[in-house]
Amino acid sequence: MAEYCVLDETKICDNCGECNVCDLDPNKICDNCMKCLNTGADYNAIEIDEIIDDGTGADEFGQPFDENEVFDCFKEK
Repeated sequence: MAEYCVLDETKICDNCGECNVCDLDPNKICDNCMKCLNTGADYNAIEIDEIIDDGTGADEFGQPFDENEVFDCFKEK
């Protein structure tokens, strides 16, 4: 199966290396220094603005969801 470019989802990866170029210095290969993410915050976060549920749930991953099994641990013994 073809691997797609992380920068252009319509392009098949041709190992051009553009995804490894530093965002701050285009003449440098990224070394994961994280300076491009320097926000001044003590943590990083992402905002989830939408959850799309197509109804397949865990079945999509070959793990059928059994509600009774999940909540058994909360039942009194």
